[in-house]
Amino acid sequence: MRVRKLERRRGWAFTVAASILKPTLLTATSRTWIDGEKIPATGGCIIAINHISHVDPLLSAHFVYDHGRLPRYLAKSSLFSNKYLGGFLTSAGQIPVERLSRNAIGAYDAAVRAIGDGECIIIYPEGTLTRDPDLWPMKGKTGAARIALATGCPVIPVGQWGAQEVLPPYTKTPHLLPRKNIVMKAGDPVRLDDLVAGPHTAEATARATERIMAAITELVEDLRGGTAPTERFDPRQRGVREIGNPNDDAQRAGHRSRRKRSR
Repeated sequence: MRVRKLERRRGWAFTVAASILKPTLLTATSRTWIDGEKIPATGGCIIAINHISHVDPLLSAHFVYDHGRLPRYLAKSSLFSNKYLGGFLTSAGQIPVERLSRNAIGAYDAAVRAIGDGECIIIYPEGTLTRDPDLWPMKGKTGAARIALATGCPVIPVGQWGAQEVLPPYTKTPHLLPRKNIVMKAGDPVRLDDLVAGPHTAEATARATERIMAAITELVEDLRGGTAPTERFDPRQRGVREIGNPNDDAQRAGHRSRRKRSR
């Protein structure tokens, strides 16, 4: 594993975060970083990665940071409501987004500006933790594709596996023992030149999204040594809520069913 030195100034927020979080992650997990040098050393870019655990942002930030870039995220706006946490996230250059709302356009504009300023933005194209029962990448949302088409920046797909062993989806207690190995692998830039050059229609955005998700899925298949479903899980078609804990719906349905049987 080759580690690339950080060239840009970190600022106080990243200095504090790195001094606390990196030693913690080094102690709690082992890492296998593969092809991280494919992340551009400079210039605006998007890192598109599959989403399998709430601990993903810490681990993917570690991966990107170890390869010489300061990670910027499109983070849900509720995290910024706390005065201190919000101030910290803002100082670290993170971008608030109101998911599934019209105000999400503000995050798009901010991301485009960040790319123009040479930032490295990490995006989970699925928009939330995968709903696929076997944790394969599910149907992607168009945000990463729209930003890529607008800026022409490289999109680096990253597949990851292992984070779900540290903190399974929608649980609160991490499983630190035995020590878990986190594997992340970067791929070649997703080929989008033809779509960038053409009209940025809804069809072009959908095709770009599919290419990004296909590249991520191929990397995850390599890491897992398996084959993903031929059709990606689509929460809307399956009637599964797009954000929040989907298990809550099943639990409520179970409670209602038990109450009916008890009457």
